[in-house]
Formats: sequence, C-alpha cells, structure tokens
Amino acid sequence: MSVSIAEQPGSTGASPDLALTYWGGVKAVFGLEMRQRLRARAWYIMLLVWFVVIGLVFLLASVTTAATFGSGAILFDLVVGFVLFFGLLVAPGLSANAVNGDRAAGTLAILQITLLTPGQILWGKWLASWVASLAFLLVSTPFIFWALALGGVNPAEAFVSLLMLSVELGIVSAIGIGISSLANRPLFSIVTTYMVVALLGIGTLITFGLSYALIEEENAEVTYSYLDYPADTDFSVTPPPEDQLECVTQTQIQTVHHTERTAWLLAANPFVIVADAVPYGRGFDVGQMSEPANADVYRQPGIMESISEGVRYLQAGPDYDISCDEVQGYGRDLPEDRFPIWPLGLVLQSVLAGGLLWLGQRKLVTPARRLAQGTRIA
Repeated sequence: MSVSIAEQPGSTGASPDLALTYWGGVKAVFGLEMRQRLRARAWYIMLLVWFVVIGLVFLLASVTTAATFGSGAILFDLVVGFVLFFGLLVAPGLSANAVNGDRAAGTLAILQITLLTPGQILWGKWLASWVASLAFLLVSTPFIFWALALGGVNPAEAFVSLLMLSVELGIVSAIGIGISSLANRPLFSIVTTYMVVALLGIGTLITFGLSYALIEEENAEVTYSYLDYPADTDFSVTPPPEDQLECVTQTQIQTVHHTERTAWLLAANPFVIVADAVPYGRGFDVGQMSEPANADVYRQPGIMESISEGVRYLQAGPDYDISCDEVQGYGRDLPEDRFPIWPLGLVLQSVLAGGLLWLGQRKLVTPARRLAQGTRIA
C-alpha cells in the first residue's frame, strides 16, 4: 500500500527541526571558515614566523634594558606596540580575500543558494578572520607574561592593553571583510585594505603634520623659567641642590602652535587608540625621577606610554608658562578635565568598518542585478 504525501505550495520539504536560527547560521559559516584555515599549512608557518620575530625583538630589548629602571614596563609596552604593528600587517591578509576569494573559487555561490543570509555569511567570515588574527596575539602571550613577571605593570594596564589590541584586530578584520565583499578581485581587495590601514596608521600622522602651518600663532608671549647656576659651578662634581638655586624667569616672543585644535586628527590612529585607552598607573609621571624615595633614578617611558603622553600634550595646546620644574624634567601639569581621544577614534573606525560591512552585505544580496564582466558565479 502506497501513501502519497502532498507538499504545500512554497514548502521546501525541510523539517522545522533543521531550520537554523540567525546565530546558528553565523556559527555554521564560522565553523566552515575555521576548518579551512586550520587545514592551511601557511597559517601555521605565519604563526611560527610571528613567534620568532617577536621573540628576537623581545630578547634584544630585554638585553638592552636590563640595567634600566622599570624594564618590565618598557618591555611590556614594546611587546604591545610590536604586536599591534605586526597585527596591522597580518589581519588584512587574513580577511581581505575571505569573500571574493570564495567567489573566485566558485564556492561563494554554494553558500548564497542556501538559507543563509548575506549578513550571516559576513558575520561568520568576520568572526573567523578575527579569531585567526587573535591567534597571533595568543602566540605572543609568553613574552607578555615574561614582561609582566618583571614587575612595573599594574593589572588594569595589562588587561586594557590586551583588550584594545583585540578590538583593533577585530576592526581591521571587519574592514578587510567589507572591502573583500565589495571588490571583485582578491588582489585588489588586499591592496585596498592595506591602503586603508596605512591611511589610519600613517595618513593620520601626515595629515596632522600638514595642518601644523594652519595653527600657528606668531608673536606669542611665553614665560620661560630656568635654574640659575653660579658661574663657578663645577659640574664634574656634585652640583648644588636645586632648592639652593634661584629660579630665573624671563619673557620671550615666539611662535607657538595650537595643537589642541587639530589633535583630533590623530584619533583614528590605531596606536593612539590603544596607547590613550590604557590607564598608566605606575605611581609617577613620564620623564620624571622615579620616586620621591629614590629621586636620583630616571624612569624611561615605554613606547605606548610615550604615545599616550604625547597625545595628551597635543590636546593641551601650547605652554605659555614653562616652569623650572618642567625644565628640570618633572613634566608639565596637564589639565585633568581633558577628555581622552580614544573613544572618538573607536567611533570613527567603527563607522568605517560598519559602513563597509553594510555595503558588502548589499553586494551579496541575491539575485544580483548586475555583475562585473568576468565575475564567476559557480
């Protein structure tokens, strides 16, 4: 006895239990992407090269800073800076051909004819690219923990540094995925992604430098103070204490630059975002003598900490009153109500990445109305 089953019009014949939720579809694409990456030998070679390069830089820096006060903080800043630098080089290569590479291989259409939406495809590919780039950060953890073991870095600083590194790698991966969705050729999307990253990292510096001539103030009156040493002071021996010297003040007419008007141009720079977001609570200011109890030891700031302080000085604008403490290396008193610049940078980068992903999602909508000549379908 045969039984005929009539399907309702529009039915796919699939069981409701097999229907994917939205995040289930994202997870499926993510799993496919990660399995492809884990099977690729080149990925492991890149991880090995990354480990060797970071290790050589760390060992060389540890030797040169062994006798420096606060070497642990310097090494930690160095590792964070190099991981960010190399991450900006690696992340575009892991993401900028994720979509059009599948299109060129004829496998993207297989995903598009399923129940997966363009958003699910992009989400899955972006998360896979982000996780792949985080693997390079994971490989760097031995050197990060080594630097932390040397002391001088508080837990909040370490946590925020690693968090912001992860966020920046995720944003760069999103930019690469978005451009890969829009471009037809993998080579073009990779080059374009590197150009966008270079625009964020180097272009912001060039733009800020070119704006320097537009923020000049000529004939500004600046008060300059300095310690007046006696004419017969012998600096080959111990100089007289500073509290026994006279602080001489004089007024000069010179040109100053109002960098507080253009410091925002640096907001989208990845190094500025990571450096400015980190709370450097090391007990004393950059460029100062280390501690009141050991005032003869000079503390050398790290790379990322120097970037953070430099941006804060630019936000403060010109210094019209240079005190004797500043001349002696105790640093300038910065206004405490100055708003940090890194939230603006994250917003700008997120808008850029989100806009590219939105345009890329529209490009993946099927059926396609128009295709470039030579575009492979399947």
